[in-house]
This record gives sequence, C-alpha cells and structure tokens, in this order.
Amino acid sequence: MSTLLEVTNLTVSYGGIRAVKGISLTVGESEIVSLIGSNGAGKTTSLRAISGLLACQCDKIRFAGNDIGNLSPDMRVRTGLAHVPEGRHVFPALTIDENLKLGAYVRKDRKGISHDIERMYDLFPILKERRKQNAGTMSGGEQQMLAIARAMMSRPKLLILDEPTMGLSPKMIELVLETIDKIRREQTPILLVEQNTIEAIQMSDHVFALRVGEIVHRDVGANVSDAMLKHLYLN
Repeated sequence: MSTLLEVTNLTVSYGGIRAVKGISLTVGESEIVSLIGSNGAGKTTSLRAISGLLACQCDKIRFAGNDIGNLSPDMRVRTGLAHVPEGRHVFPALTIDENLKLGAYVRKDRKGISHDIERMYDLFPILKERRKQNAGTMSGGEQQMLAIARAMMSRPKLLILDEPTMGLSPKMIELVLETIDKIRREQTPILLVEQNTIEAIQMSDHVFALRVGEIVHRDVGANVSDAMLKHLYLN
C-alpha cells in the first residue's frame, strides 16, 4: 500500500511552549489512522498544523506525492485535504443543501456537484429527509453528519476528522461510526482524532498515542483495549 500522507518531525510551539514535539506519522491509501491521547496531548494541534491552520516547523509534510508544507489552508484543500474540526461548525442559517454546496466551493463541475449532493444523501439518509431545513435547527449528531458530508463534497483524497463522536448520544455515535466505515470502504483514507470511543479507535489500521506532544505508543487499532487506554492516558 502506497503512502498518501507523510509527516516528519512536526513541531508546534505556542510562545515558548512546545505543544507538539517532533512527531512523525504516515497515512496509507484506504487506511484509517487515529491519534489518541488525553486532553492537552497535542492531537488537535497536530491536525490543525497538517491542514495549515497553525504555523509549524517540520522536516516534511508530503501529501499525494507533493510537499505541501508551505501551502496555505485553502491550497491544501485544493490538493485534496478536507478537515472536519472539533465542534462541527456548520453554517446554521443555511439549509442542508446550501451547506453541501459550500463544501464544493473549490469545484466548477456543476453536474458533478449535483451528482455528489445526491450521493451524500445516499450516504447520509438522515440528511435527505431534511435537505431544506436550516442546519442550526438540527441535533448535534445530525450536524456532525452534515459536517462530514460537506467535507466529502470537495472529493477529498484524505478526510481529517477531529473528535467526530464527541458529545453525541450512543445512537448517533453508532451512526457516525457506520458512516466512517462506509467512507473507508469507498477508498477515502481518514486521519482521525478520538479520545474515548473505543469502537472508533479499534476500526483504525494504525494508532498513534500522544502524551504531552510526543508519540509514546504505536499499535494497530484491533489491539487497543479500554485497559490500554486507561494506562496510556493516566501514566
């Protein structure tokens, strides 16, 4: 399996504090790779740096065969990165349809955009029922579905998800996990930050555990247990 994303020696500092201390990771085609760790471990900071939303120092951020370390966030989107941040951040005053169209802002193919909107409704049936409803009137879980679907409208080569199950009901967590599995089966790789949902972590091909900005453990998702998470987070 070829490497899609290669990050080498990524460091992020806030003032004199190093929040991420030289981490390296790769994501292969069709893989799910998870970053795990307790609050403050550097997970979200790492994702934001990879997406270009935070300044960083690194030896390399190579994506789809190209060095993207000096590209702006919008140019990284155009290369095929799509980032769904923690907290969803949908456009509340716009309809579901309008949110999805905004997700395709880097594209010019109107027929393809219309086709992909219908494909998103096939992937997220809960959204199709409410396509003319304002996003701000939806539940947290429905907004999370919309945020993922909107990111998919850019036809990403890599989907970055930050805590997609945080604050959701058990039923909505199950739906989000089913959706993540469907996206992977459609050959879209995922770089995922998760903290507490063991099922999401166990879906991952590779898991990198962070503690205070450093990778302290690497494993495959199937090997991760609740006991291991407790050890990694508390020690």
